[in-house]
Amino acid sequence: MENKKKYSIAAGRWMLGLLAIALIGWGVSACEPQDLDRTFEGPYFVRFTDTTLTYKESYSKPISLSIHNAGPILDQPITVTYSISGTAREGKDYTIAGTKGTVIIPAKSSTGSIKLQLINNANNILESQSLIFTLTGVQPSTLQVGFGKEGALGKQLKFTIQDDCLFGGFYTGSGRVGAQSYTASDVEITSTDCKQYILKNWNIGLLDFNATKPTLTFIDNGDNSLTIPPQGNPELNSTDQISGRGAWNPIDRKISLTLQFRLRMSNGRDTTLSYAQTYTPQ
Repeated sequence: MENKKKYSIAAGRWMLGLLAIALIGWGVSACEPQDLDRTFEGPYFVRFTDTTLTYKESYSKPISLSIHNAGPILDQPITVTYSISGTAREGKDYTIAGTKGTVIIPAKSSTGSIKLQLINNANNILESQSLIFTLTGVQPSTLQVGFGKEGALGKQLKFTIQDDCLFGGFYTGSGRVGAQSYTASDVEITSTDCKQYILKNWNIGLLDFNATKPTLTFIDNGDNSLTIPPQGNPELNSTDQISGRGAWNPIDRKISLTLQFRLRMSNGRDTTLSYAQTYTPQ
């Protein structure tokens, strides 16, 4: 009986071994040399690095729309042509720096770019405009536009310009504390309804650490005047409040704020401190 068991186990292992060998043989035969040696044979191509981008109209810095050569780096310049369509209006919603319609990828480089500058014409009407950039040609002719059949992949870039509220965008804040002047750059102001705004950093020399960026809320009164309603702040004691007033200059778009801090002193009495700040669009 014991010998039969040993024979059964040995036979089972032998069958499993045969099955494993058969599977390995099938796998090797399935991977023919043409599959193992298959490589990309071209043609090489140029394409937009991104296919979709979205920016708010209040973004004030130049935007680079990258076009790259997906093949080997060449010893000669690559000239790429493109067209622009969409609902955005040139000169009113955007401008193109340099020669519109042509991008040069320099020799021994793999990328070039379209330089896009947005124009902030915010009017509290929250819509969006589109720009469709389409690659139309490339030289040298050994390259093609886009990848795949008819160059569909990477041939177009859809750029969406989102309308912003009147005060939305990035600012440089400035103010004085005693005899010392302070500034802070890249201070963002946002809103979802163009009525109530969030100032992302009022720490213009007021707190010990510049890295601290406390926020506050202000209201657009609709007549170029602003109201900072009484509100608490995590950077202050629970009994302290910020309030104040402000104004918007429609000519230079600067925002002036007077912050009033009501602070509870150690003797239990309140004191009020005022600080004037100016926020200049970047």
